[in-house]
Amino acid sequence: MKIKINKFRVREGGKVDLGKWPTRVQSFYESKKDYARILASHIAQLSALQSVLYAHNRYALLLIFQAMDAAGKDSAIKHVMSGVNPQGCQVFSFKHPSTRELEHDFLWRTTQCLPERGRIGIFNRSYYEEVLIVRVHPEVLRGEALPDHVTQDKDIWRGRYRSIVDLENHLHRNGTRVIKFFLHLSKEEQRKRFLARIDDPDKNWKFSQADTEERKLWKRYMEAYEACLGATSTRTAPWYVVPADDKENAQIIISQVILDTLEALKMNYPRPDKARRKELQAIRKLLAR
Repeated sequence: MKIKINKFRVREGGKVDLGKWPTRVQSFYESKKDYARILASHIAQLSALQSVLYAHNRYALLLIFQAMDAAGKDSAIKHVMSGVNPQGCQVFSFKHPSTRELEHDFLWRTTQCLPERGRIGIFNRSYYEEVLIVRVHPEVLRGEALPDHVTQDKDIWRGRYRSIVDLENHLHRNGTRVIKFFLHLSKEEQRKRFLARIDDPDKNWKFSQADTEERKLWKRYMEAYEACLGATSTRTAPWYVVPADDKENAQIIISQVILDTLEALKMNYPRPDKARRKELQAIRKLLAR
């Protein structure tokens, strides 16, 4: 059964109320074995399309993952992209900006990591942190050495949304397709996953006291996400709200969105022209001796 991805897509210019978006939907797989079969099929198709993307060399694909802690970004990237040729894929994780990065505009550090034509780029967190965590923690904004009139502007977030949309429109015009995933996790499921990390010694490193402090700001984060998703989901760079309480289901949805996007590009392997065919035949004769 092919997933209808539009049901997870945020409508352009629409107001987002995450309380009305489910964190769990009916599974697209019947069992763990069925999940493995579906994901393996998606991975095989993705691997084939990646090869064409690389050879076609006219488009790039940028995947952006945003979510609350423990929503499954890392595991989604790991499983969905497991069949992709590493030579054609780049993954970047953006945490707290460095001193050098703070000396530039908020889009500078991520712009340097954009994928080349023919490649897939993955941002595990991204420039969207600048309208999410920075909005929830205004003290971070004050540390960005911006002019006072900028930090005191009540429309600063609207201005940043505009900068982001302008960038993504520019990328689209130049052949980069941008897909953005918000992994929508419930607060209760996050609590369960935090406890599981504490109970499993091999996962203790994933958890810190700071995670529980951020959890206290859940409502403010949801408000920041709602404003961001509504302002920056466009026809050319859509947001998909992926129900994330079921990791396996989320991975199937994400992989389907990626497949549909690549298939829509109608790419082909380059076909040699008459001169190229003649050249290849001459080379073949030399090699046949």
